[in-house]
Amino acid sequence: MPESNLLLSALSEANPLPRLLMGPGPINADPRVLRAMSAPLLGQFDPQFRAFMRDTQALYRAVFETANAHTLCIDGTARSAIETVMVSLIEPGDRVLVASFGRFGQLKAEIARRVGADVRVLDAVWGTVFDPAQIQAAIAAFSPKLVACCQGDTSTTMLQPLADLGALCRRHGAMLQVDATASLCGTPLPVDAWQIDCVTGALQKCLAGPSGIAPITLSDTLGEVIMHRRHVEEGLRPAGYVAGAGRIIGSNYFDLAMIIDYWSERALNHHTEATTMLYAARECARIFLQEGAARVHARHALASRAVSAGLTAMQLKLFGDPVHRMPNVTGVWIPDGVDGERVRRALLEEFNIEIGTSFGPLQGRIWRIGTMGYNARCDAVLTTVAALETVLAGEHHRFTRGAGVDSARAVYREARGDPAMSPAPPVPAA
Repeated sequence: MPESNLLLSALSEANPLPRLLMGPGPINADPRVLRAMSAPLLGQFDPQFRAFMRDTQALYRAVFETANAHTLCIDGTARSAIETVMVSLIEPGDRVLVASFGRFGQLKAEIARRVGADVRVLDAVWGTVFDPAQIQAAIAAFSPKLVACCQGDTSTTMLQPLADLGALCRRHGAMLQVDATASLCGTPLPVDAWQIDCVTGALQKCLAGPSGIAPITLSDTLGEVIMHRRHVEEGLRPAGYVAGAGRIIGSNYFDLAMIIDYWSERALNHHTEATTMLYAARECARIFLQEGAARVHARHALASRAVSAGLTAMQLKLFGDPVHRMPNVTGVWIPDGVDGERVRRALLEEFNIEIGTSFGPLQGRIWRIGTMGYNARCDAVLTTVAALETVLAGEHHRFTRGAGVDSARAVYREARGDPAMSPAPPVPAA
């Protein structure tokens, strides 16, 4: 296209078609979050805004189920939070063990290598997770400073059990960093009870917000290691400033010690806070806590059961270890003879519904259907299953038309205790 035509296109108003985002994320934001984002901008040192920052910290302590003082948000996508922790914690030569069971385990190994760590990767076959004994053996053999893993990896749709992992790491003198980008608020993650040193999250999955800001929480132990490397930049150093004894953190923007100072009562300037994104993070947490963790987790689990029932009734085979599937992203094998990308394209172009494929060895072999956040609800699930039925029928996949949406609907009706799901009472004799 000629440059002049590109400019004319760029000058037109952005007016995208509305999509139902039922892939592995992002998902549709809750309208309340979008409304919160339209609030007036404030300067980062306005007393109102500092109060919003404190609100956000308190809300996310409740979300993470922690008393951690260092609970805050990183301005950037989920990956920025993972990198902020690693660049601020790891020094060249530090040993890092990455428990990888999908694409995002590979990401953590990549980031750790870039900051100079001595990285060892413990791999699980895609579609499976780790037994704690496997991780314990790897820790005992390697003696890492940090163990990093996902709770849920959307690339494989698997959920790693974490209840025993924090205590296991502490027994061996290691810290535990958990990437909960895809699982935070979709499944239990009690940080203090599970003795996890660091959790990084995101809004655009189960928290029903946009991508662009990442909540994190750090244990006192991990926070002390980072503050040992605290060096305040020139021009901001307060009277009586003494630098940390440790090596200066190798990034300015991702310097977690300075970001902690920024969020603390010291309020040392670091960057111009992303005002609208902070509003979004605050509202996402508020909505989650207002609904209640148990109800939100149950809603995600119900959506997962419904979509799984619908897919199975359509003669599709679910992917991965059935015991350890995520409750918010379902993997399903693309059936033989069906063009997976053509199906995805038809769903998008004809129904405005997005589902995903995967990466690496699963690229083009599975679809991933997300039922999370604002979209973990009956109408979104039934609409997606019904549309997929229609498209698959056009691909000549053999199944009973209507079976998928009927099965998914039955799961919801049974959960409501709908009398229509019970046997009909006998008709009295005339």
